[in-house]
Amino acid sequence: MPPDLAEKVAALGRVIDPPRTNALYAPLHDGEPYPGATVIRDIKYGPDDLHALDIFKAAQPGSEARPVLIHVHGGGFVRGDKHTPGTPFTDNIPLWAARNGMVGVNVNYRLAPKATWPAGTEDMAAILRWTKANIAAHGGDPAKVFLLGWSAGAHHVVSYLAFPQFHAPDASPVAGAILLSGAPYDTTVFDMKPIEAYFGTDASKYPGQSPTPGLLKSKIPLLVAFAGLDPPGIEQQSIDLVEALCKAQHCPRKVFLKTHSHMSIGAAIGTRDVELTNQILEFVKAEN
Repeated sequence: MPPDLAEKVAALGRVIDPPRTNALYAPLHDGEPYPGATVIRDIKYGPDDLHALDIFKAAQPGSEARPVLIHVHGGGFVRGDKHTPGTPFTDNIPLWAARNGMVGVNVNYRLAPKATWPAGTEDMAAILRWTKANIAAHGGDPAKVFLLGWSAGAHHVVSYLAFPQFHAPDASPVAGAILLSGAPYDTTVFDMKPIEAYFGTDASKYPGQSPTPGLLKSKIPLLVAFAGLDPPGIEQQSIDLVEALCKAQHCPRKVFLKTHSHMSIGAAIGTRDVELTNQILEFVKAEN
């Protein structure tokens, strides 16, 4: 991260502040129409209004099928969108994928309080079923699918990996998962009060909603990224997950971005700050 930008991100502190963070990063991204990329928006993958996804692919992709990167946005389980018109967010993530040898997919999913646990996990299964049936028509390889979850989106990703009862034979297999400043990974120790709209108020159910036990049994490769300016509770979730996975002989690739925040970790994707994206490319190449 350039020093002047690092100072501005540090000045915001350990807060989740999309408007002010996005204002710092928006000038570093291309606007629409995106050079060198084709975007197809609002493809339905299920019956709900939020069951929609966008596809990003190279304008001239060639004949060989490409790995697929599916981005799952954050928003505290109650908000967020795959695209905010008039801004580069969060188009920047699948756009970066399309410009780096992949097919990028941006997804929406059902939100609380209308949709509660395990709706997000169910939606991940529906997305992967759609992917297996349809992504080849867009130049993607349905056998080489990577999930990238950011914040609450990372919870939905790991919940899908951790609870195999939601898997289906007609869904694309997951080649690897990238987790950006995710939470909660362990619902038994995380402060659940702010996210009760999705998980409910009955604390006796939280252990059964925790992805950590299932992740310790999973063999799917993980990249766990977190930021030095994450809120402390969110940062600790990543630290604890990495430690638990290593104890289970399933160490993930760990990426600690000291100068980044909860929002800048994703907003920087597609800029000249390649501290994270170089690691993602290496991870995809290694697991491809």
